[in-house]
Amino acid sequence: MIDCCGRERVHKGSATEKIAAVEKENIMDIIERDIYALICKNDGIKAKEIAKRLHKDRGIINHYLYASPYMKELCYRDGDYDWHGYIRQARPHKGLEDFSGYYATVKEFLALGEEEWFGELLAGCKRIGRNLNDTRGLFHSFRDTAAVMRTLFTDLDDMDGVDYGDWEIVFELRIKKSRAVRIYADVLVVTEKYVFSLEFKMNDRIWEEEVLQAAKYSAYQEVLFGPDYDVIPVLVLTKADDLYRYVPLPRTTAELPVCAGNMLFNVLDEYLGFMEK
Repeated sequence: MIDCCGRERVHKGSATEKIAAVEKENIMDIIERDIYALICKNDGIKAKEIAKRLHKDRGIINHYLYASPYMKELCYRDGDYDWHGYIRQARPHKGLEDFSGYYATVKEFLALGEEEWFGELLAGCKRIGRNLNDTRGLFHSFRDTAAVMRTLFTDLDDMDGVDYGDWEIVFELRIKKSRAVRIYADVLVVTEKYVFSLEFKMNDRIWEEEVLQAAKYSAYQEVLFGPDYDVIPVLVLTKADDLYRYVPLPRTTAELPVCAGNMLFNVLDEYLGFMEK
């Protein structure tokens, strides 16, 4: 996607380009993505129906069903030979909570007090096996991140016609089913057609390795959420102030938005157009 200044945004093809260039890994081919999307959009679908809808030979479909890491790790076959996804590709994204420290609608998140939310997050992190070593200030970073998100939604309250209550919000997404399927995120905000993948850092300087980290899992998230969503990776620097710029990703033509916590509103506005309403 090219913006008004000719910059290539980091989502869809550019995100995949980044992963291919930096990690040189094979994410998924088109057939795999199509199969995975069909499974995760249906409440059970048989291999022959998948082959019919995709106009592919049944043998090819079966090969992917039993060999692809995504199908093996994030899908399952029931006793009637119907295939299901552990995470649905529809709102609400049922199953996403099983891989998250905290998952809710934005309305539910805002209804919780800070300590109640923090307790639920810690319990969820323990459930999914998230390391909770606080030696380097992890708990403070959790609270800092939540404060930024609450401020964002408070800012949205001042905008007419913005209904964000049923958006989904995820803290500490951790999918590590196998070496081939690893998808992490500090915070996800899932709107009607965008997934904002937010990487938080408690500093005020832009470091190349942190820019790369923010973009690292975006292509995998595109597979997870399916073709109806654009994934927008963002690096959020909570100690910065009034920062909002696009930073080039090394060895690609793509750029990634980097912002201070108090400028996160502007990132969402650029895609959702609050100020235009």
